[in-house]
Amino acid sequence: MKEFIDIFLNYLSVERGLSRNTIIAYKEDLGFYMDFIMGRKIDSLSKTAKNDIVNFMLYQKDKGLSANSISRRLVAIKVFYRFLVRERILKIDPSILIDSPKLWKKIPETLSLNEVEDLLTQPNNRDKLGIRDKAILETLYATGMRVSEAVNLKVDNVNLDIGFLCCIGKGNKERVIPLGKKAVDSLKRYLENSRPQLLKKKESEFLFLNRFGKKISRQSLWKTVKKYAKAARIKKPMRPHILRHSFATHLLERGADLRSVQEMLGHANISTTQIYTHINKDRLKSIHRKFHPRP
Repeated sequence: MKEFIDIFLNYLSVERGLSRNTIIAYKEDLGFYMDFIMGRKIDSLSKTAKNDIVNFMLYQKDKGLSANSISRRLVAIKVFYRFLVRERILKIDPSILIDSPKLWKKIPETLSLNEVEDLLTQPNNRDKLGIRDKAILETLYATGMRVSEAVNLKVDNVNLDIGFLCCIGKGNKERVIPLGKKAVDSLKRYLENSRPQLLKKKESEFLFLNRFGKKISRQSLWKTVKKYAKAARIKKPMRPHILRHSFATHLLERGADLRSVQEMLGHANISTTQIYTHINKDRLKSIHRKFHPRP
């Protein structure tokens, strides 16, 4: 059965153009499902039924998996079965009548303006790695980019003269995002002073480099963010998207329209962006409770 997963993953990569991280997530989710049905002595996908998928979801719930994670695994299973039917490997899709578990949209954790300012002032601007790190932090907050997008930025993707960068996002989709003056200044300093030192007369097309002059990894970049958050004594749990969430929230709080924020974030559906409007509503409620004489 697992050979069908390989065929499916190849389809996602070659024909759908999905990112490597998305394909890895599909592989992991389908792997859990395969292990489950094989544990129930089912030796063929044609023998699986709706109840097997429902039981898998219940099993995941009993293990303490969140509704979000269960829903994501169900999506992977549904897309997989749909592919198998379309390719005529299976005649019937047993997942077609299964609904996703109801999800509560979790309000993303964000940093306050003061916390962002504290974070951005931590890198040492007299050190080559500190100059690089300052440029990374300023770029993440100025653009709302995903960490995975930032590590794949190339020098040619950035135009500091007009203050824009070109980002390749999910599904290989390209979007153009403006850069603020502080991010432009930090990137100029990095490109003129720090990056040549990191390259050591070598060549690289990638913008952000590690100490060896190679493309910085996603893990290293995120460790860098967490290091400065700790130095800034930020108590909130630091997750890879926290600067992205803060970018969107702070724009909307200052009157940016939802469509523009959607475009800068690279969301395919505006409903994904709308979650940030809930943050504003919660903040208003909090202020009302705190200051109104009759809360």
